[in-house]
Amino acid sequence: MAAVTSIAASLSLNSKIASFHNGMFGGSSTQTLAFAPLKVHMVKSKQIGQTVCQAAVVSDRVPDMGKRNLMNLLLLGAISLPSAGLIGPYLYFFVPPSSGGGGAGVVAKDALGNDITVDGWLKAHTPGDRTLAQGLKGDPTYLVVENDGQLASYGVNAVCTHLGCVVPWNNAENKFICPCHGSQYNNQGRVVRGPAPLSLALAHVDVAEGKVLFSPWTETDFRTGENPWWS
Repeated sequence: MAAVTSIAASLSLNSKIASFHNGMFGGSSTQTLAFAPLKVHMVKSKQIGQTVCQAAVVSDRVPDMGKRNLMNLLLLGAISLPSAGLIGPYLYFFVPPSSGGGGAGVVAKDALGNDITVDGWLKAHTPGDRTLAQGLKGDPTYLVVENDGQLASYGVNAVCTHLGCVVPWNNAENKFICPCHGSQYNNQGRVVRGPAPLSLALAHVDVAEGKVLFSPWTETDFRTGENPWWS
């Protein structure tokens, strides 16, 4: 009896297997197509689900805030330093000049670059003399010896106000005459003939510890009664 039951069970299993194979491979093409898309759809759905999940994980990642702050500070420093270097000279332009006159100034230099002393200068230069010295910002500036033999309280900048030529002193004409375009200035540097539009600039001349000093002239131009154009 047990043997019969075992044989019946074996036949039943073989029948099911055969039916399964017939359904998979022996059926119509319609059944096969109907079954296949379900598997593809499931795979695609699974893949899409993985993609969405991965995108959600990536979007939750936030860069380290400390590193971001450090990079921002470095960028700010890289921009600030060159900007300060460019803006500095423009800000200095608006700083009011010194009052001029007495007090500290720039020591005048002779043609050899030596400091000029008032005693040594007056011994070497006679009354009425006008000789170049190195003045403010290195500009050639005339030291004037007055007719009484004393050093004048002003110096005359030798840079022509037309096109910047150095204007020599013409002792025979008692004028400063520019060799470039013929501009003329009187013995104090006031313009008397163009094309130069303005008088020669002035500088204060003082004496400290026996040395001759130049300092900026910022008050009224005594030759014209006007404010100095160079200050």
